[in-house]
Amino acid sequence: MTTARDLLFVSLDVPSGRPVERGDLSLALAGAELVDLLAAGAASLDGDRVVPVPGAAVGDGSLEEAGSALVRQEPYESVEDWLWRRGDGLAAAYAAGLEAEERSGRPRRSWLARGRADTSASVRPSAGASDRRHAADRWAGREPVLAGLAAALGIPEEAAAEPEGLADDTEAVLAAVHGALTELEAVRQRRRIEDAAFDNVWRAP
Repeated sequence: MTTARDLLFVSLDVPSGRPVERGDLSLALAGAELVDLLAAGAASLDGDRVVPVPGAAVGDGSLEEAGSALVRQEPYESVEDWLWRRGDGLAAAYAAGLEAEERSGRPRRSWLARGRADTSASVRPSAGASDRRHAADRWAGREPVLAGLAAALGIPEEAAAEPEGLADDTEAVLAAVHGALTELEAVRQRRRIEDAAFDNVWRAP
């Protein structure tokens, strides 16, 4: 189990203060992957640059894939750039991975079909019980990394306390996730304003 996978389960199972947009979840999943790569010693931070560490074993297929995606040429890549590049379509990729694990289950509506995560029980993926229980236990204990990433997505509904006891590198990643989510919401807001202005032009007499 990885932080990204646990975060995916939390986004499905725990009520949030707002619908979890697919783009937001993708950015947070990329942040979760980077936190785990740092913890596994497969990467380090030099300022805001993500430096790969050759030869580190992470013991998970999805995390191995994330590690192989690290930029390996200087000046390397900033945490922010990693979030945007690695996060492109990442929520859909994780959802597809879960669906591939449960081929024998009855067909379900895709929780990504409307561009956001739907937390209703009818669309939850029936992943292995032990995996889901692991995520639930980690969430029940408010593990700081998972709680911090979830809070960035507005999970849970009530205001969450700032996580404590995080390593400096982890705090830097969480701060970058918050910044990227704020930037993405600003882009959405600009688009809403532009769309509203366009509509008003067509409605004008």
